[in-house]
Amino acid sequence: MDIENLQIQVKTFFGLEQILAEEIKKLGGKNVEVKNRAVTCEGDLGFLYKLNYSCRTAVKIIIPIMEFKAYNESKYYDKLFKFEWDEFLEPNQTFAIDATVNSERFHHSQFMTLKMKDAIVDYFQDKYKMRPSVNKDHPDIKFHLHIDRELVTISIDSSGDPLFKRGYRKEQTIAPINEVLASGMLQLAGWDGKGNFLDPMCGSGTLLIEAAMIAMDLPAQTFRRNFGFQNWKNYDAELFKTIKDVRLNRVREFTGKIVGYDIDYDALDIARVNIEAAEMEDVITLRNKNFFESEKDLFPLLMVFNPPYDERISINDDDFYKKIGDTFKQHYPNTLAWLISADLDAPKKIGLRPSRKIKLFNGKLETRFLQYEMYDGSKKGKYINKEAE
Repeated sequence: MDIENLQIQVKTFFGLEQILAEEIKKLGGKNVEVKNRAVTCEGDLGFLYKLNYSCRTAVKIIIPIMEFKAYNESKYYDKLFKFEWDEFLEPNQTFAIDATVNSERFHHSQFMTLKMKDAIVDYFQDKYKMRPSVNKDHPDIKFHLHIDRELVTISIDSSGDPLFKRGYRKEQTIAPINEVLASGMLQLAGWDGKGNFLDPMCGSGTLLIEAAMIAMDLPAQTFRRNFGFQNWKNYDAELFKTIKDVRLNRVREFTGKIVGYDIDYDALDIARVNIEAAEMEDVITLRNKNFFESEKDLFPLLMVFNPPYDERISINDDDFYKKIGDTFKQHYPNTLAWLISADLDAPKKIGLRPSRKIKLFNGKLETRFLQYEMYDGSKKGKYINKEAE
């Protein structure tokens, strides 16, 4: 592996690719290219550490280590058996393989994964008379197998657990939003820590915590303890410590307010536990408040929230969304508000025309991330009482 010129693939969720690309550029990535649910770039080993530690919208960061064409299973095995696996894996380490197969020649990802596992084990048995073990849950080293027709690409996983596992979520409500999606939504909404932020249906507090981390420029993985690259043979602990120190020295003071409302005391208790785990008690304020009975008391204000919807939590749908629209109009003038919903008819029920609609996925649910601009005075009529498209 050429640690000075790594070819890096950063995976993300649909709709967040451009946000991710901008993050990578700001962190110093070279030759940044946007793909489907991924961004590719180049950098050295230190940059790889920085990406894992700092990038908010990355789900997984992998490095391709081998690429070849195979036209049958025998050639596939032979190519894998001849690869120098001991450059990446010790005989006494454990490993796992994730596979994606899109090929008419090779139909079954499980079978191709098994053949790859056999080739790795046979390589070590032949060379060292020892063999590494498979550990699907907590491997030391994780490989990714990707087969597109005849093209086989093997990558090594630098992240370990998915990067949405930040380390601060100790408890969760029925339907928490993914941390990477939450951060992506905030960045799409333009949150940069200037002004004030409100999540009026905060649940377990993920949007609040991610908003605070952005506002303070706190690295995304500040509270995470383990990364896949820490088990690599070329892991440089001193370099990683230096990168963490430099990033943490950039943390800035936040002078605005970040506030979360919820009507559910249990949800607020869960949010409080997570906020304490993220050491954000002095930055985030929680209130037991019904959004529909609230009035704007923060100026200026950005609002982003994830209201409940039927796939996750049962609600009285039409009435619920109508109340959101009424609250926007009557109590939140001069406010920019964003909400995400898997109900694609939500804009019509809200009764306001969204100024932006962005397609995102919350897990497997297709959603729309909707922007509403509430104006006071002469501009007020621009978005009021217009049925959504």
